[in-house]
Amino acid sequence: MTIRTGRDAVAAAAGYLRWLGFRDVVQPEERPASGVDLRAPGLVAQVDPSTRPAGLRAVECLWLNGLSASATSVFFSLAGYTPEARTRAAEIGLPLFVLDLTGTPQPVNHAADDLAAGGA
Repeated sequence: MTIRTGRDAVAAAAGYLRWLGFRDVVQPEERPASGVDLRAPGLVAQVDPSTRPAGLRAVECLWLNGLSASATSVFFSLAGYTPEARTRAAEIGLPLFVLDLTGTPQPVNHAADDLAAGGA
């Protein structure tokens, strides 16, 4: 799926999460204030379609949303991540993926490698 809009990025991430084995992945009609774009039983995911790398605050907010929902948190970004965000994600075990413009997710850290290898 070619990514042209933010909605395309969210749809590509949702398809990938379904492929990994997460069931009932849904996208809210409107993006909630929490920034969580996708939900499924045991899953919260955020997709950042901006042209700036995702920062520390975004990673930590997603992680906290996952903790409060007792769910796995997964982050997708088109522009990558700041060094601080990558370091924090490694500390907390939050999977980070980069979406290329063809919609193909690439693991960025060890937690993402593990998720891609093992699935849901």
